[in-house]
Amino acid sequence: MPLIDHLLASGWVRRAIWKFWYPFLTRRLREDEVLFLNYAFEEDPPRGLALDPADEPNRACIQLYHHVATQAELRGKTVLEVSCGHGGGASWLTRTLRPASYTGLDLNPTGIAFCRRRHRVDGLTFVQGDAERLRFADGTFDAVINVEASHCYPNFPRFLAEVARVLRPGGVFLYADFRFNQGLAEWESALAAAPLTLRASRLINAEVLRGMNRNSERSTALIVRHLPGWMHGLGRDFAGIKGSRVYAALERGELTYRSYHFQKAS
Repeated sequence: MPLIDHLLASGWVRRAIWKFWYPFLTRRLREDEVLFLNYAFEEDPPRGLALDPADEPNRACIQLYHHVATQAELRGKTVLEVSCGHGGGASWLTRTLRPASYTGLDLNPTGIAFCRRRHRVDGLTFVQGDAERLRFADGTFDAVINVEASHCYPNFPRFLAEVARVLRPGGVFLYADFRFNQGLAEWESALAAAPLTLRASRLINAEVLRGMNRNSERSTALIVRHLPGWMHGLGRDFAGIKGSRVYAALERGELTYRSYHFQKAS
């Protein structure tokens, strides 16, 4: 197992890495207004999702959010997104799916400051907080969304317990993420033990690969422009550029990317 994987097996090391990495990225990328920090999604044939011209450059990332969030009806609902990154998904879902309210939460205070400046949408608010210690009362939300972030959490079962706690009875957890093969059994075990009922799941490796291909040229340009040379390899993995370790693992089936729809008992 590579050294980085040994390090990431330690919860406190993992938390320290992400607490450094995400504020660093925000400071480096905000001048280009990078609104999405997730990989991407594209069906075959493409869905043809109607987008405003301002949203079009982020089509592949938006399509991932659309796939995850439209597994349930969000119109008129109270929604929490845990680990909202730079807020692009939160903004798009609020503008198009029309929830009653949408709260984006992220551990990165620099990212939350960026979100508050950049995304001024009725019904959308941003708060800084920890995915494993959600700062909300029991039964606050109709839906919780989490897109490609939970692999960073030191204690994934604790996060799932927090999701169930803040959901109202009958509320939904709309979720997508990936794991390398060595962590797959642990991931599946935690999901099976969560106090939530599985309604649907889908393997989306092929769709994510197509989305990565669509984004690779733009992501490569951002990495070259904003990251020092010694960080380009890490940047390529983070962005899922063709030829990166993450891309190759997904292509070879050594990494599994899935979407899920869970529901809390009524």
